Amino acid sequence: MDWQFAPDIQKEVAKIISALSFSHIDRRRVFVFRSFGSRSKARARIWGLPRIWQQALKTKGGYCLEVISEKFDHLSREDKEKILIHELLHIPQNFSGALLPHRGRGKAIDSKRVKNLFKKFKKQC
Repeated sequence: MDWQFAPDIQKEVAKIISALSFSHIDRRRVFVFRSFGSRSKARARIWGLPRIWQQALKTKGGYCLEVISEKFDHLSREDKEKILIHELLHIPQNFSGALLPHRGRGKAIDSKRVKNLFKKFKKQC
C-alpha cells in the first residue's frame, strides 16, 4: 500500500472546515493522504494520534484523513464532500487526537446528520 499527500483534498477539507464553522478543528493539524492498493471496503478513514504517542513524540494532537483512491476518486463531487464531512465528524471538540464513534454520547455520526451538514455547506459555497 502506498500513501501520498493529497493537496487537492486538503483544500476541500479546509473549505469544509471553514464553511461549517468547525472551529474546534485546527486545519494545520489535519493531514490529508490518498492511498493506493488498500483492500479496505471503506472509501475514506481518519486516523488520530493518541495521547501516548503525543507524549512520546512531544507533539500536539493531530489527524490523518485518508481517502482510498480506488474507492474515492471516481465518486461525484457531492459524494466526496459528504464523505469528507463524515470523516471530520469523528474529530472531538477538544481536538485531543482521539476519535468519536458513530454512536454514543452526544450527536450520532449518521447519514441524516451528514446530509444536514452537507446542505449547510452547499448554502455557504
